[in-house]
Amino acid sequence: MSEPLLEVRDLATHFAARRPAFAWKRPAAIRAVDGVSFEVPRGGSLGLVGESGCGKTTTARTILGLEPATSGSIRFDGVELTELPPRGWMPVRRRLQMVFQDPFDSLDPRQTVSQIVREPLQIHGIGDRRQRLGRAIRLLEAVGLGARHLNRYPHEFSGGQRQRIGIARALALEPDLVVCDEPVSSLDLSIQAQVINLLNDLRRDLGLAYLVISHDLGVIRQLCDHVAVMYLGRIVEFSSCEELFGAPRHPYTEALLSAVPVHDPDVEAARRRIVLAGDPPSPAHPPSGCPFHPRCHRRDEVPGDRCSEETPVLAPIPGVPEHACACHLTGST
Repeated sequence: MSEPLLEVRDLATHFAARRPAFAWKRPAAIRAVDGVSFEVPRGGSLGLVGESGCGKTTTARTILGLEPATSGSIRFDGVELTELPPRGWMPVRRRLQMVFQDPFDSLDPRQTVSQIVREPLQIHGIGDRRQRLGRAIRLLEAVGLGARHLNRYPHEFSGGQRQRIGIARALALEPDLVVCDEPVSSLDLSIQAQVINLLNDLRRDLGLAYLVISHDLGVIRQLCDHVAVMYLGRIVEFSSCEELFGAPRHPYTEALLSAVPVHDPDVEAARRRIVLAGDPPSPAHPPSGCPFHPRCHRRDEVPGDRCSEETPVLAPIPGVPEHACACHLTGST
């Protein structure tokens, strides 16, 4: 098998908590990402899904070098990113780009569309002025806009059009991997469908690989080949999209899927909705044992106090080697 484009092993990103005034003891570190491992193959697409605060975006920002990794390994096409000096990131930036969540805040309101799309080319010294302009026009046409939009400013566009501009900017340097952080969460449903179709078309035509961050399993299902479910900084289930949606194994994944609406009203009425009790624990003070056990609706199925005392590891499910789960119900130890 060929080497994966992106390989993440035991990645941890911890933040030092601010010590309150007059407190003699330093508070515990915030364990935003706590031992995450996954791979993204060339031309493949992986989704990271979970509740807000589970560590999805911090994982993406650490991979991109926007947050320092506390420990672990991030290898991009054989290059160890955690050991790169600041200047060593320049060639990597050309191949590793990001589409941000908010299509308005991520665009400079003082720049025209032409300046926004040409800026990465200027920073990396690619082409002359005429060549950059020509590439900007081709990129805008690729995302459904055109030359007539070059001299307009971000506030003159709708949310979907602004996200298309952000995608064009991310593609300017011809990257191999694009990190999409909630790429459609701030858009209307009809516009979401347009942007999702655009991302799928670009992946097919350009051979891109995607790392998609989302809390919406419906978006993940349409964009990704595989999905990793995160909870409290850890991956608790990993599988192909088809297998995960057809046979989820972790109780947290079951709860997430039960919240996804079904278009058939008869099926929706007959479904069991799983409502999780309480709020997610603080990443500064994670619970002992399984991090999900205080909210788990299937905890009573595991004998004794194993859930609260023993932390399950992410391990393949017997008979389904491509489906891994970190739960005592599946036999992980």
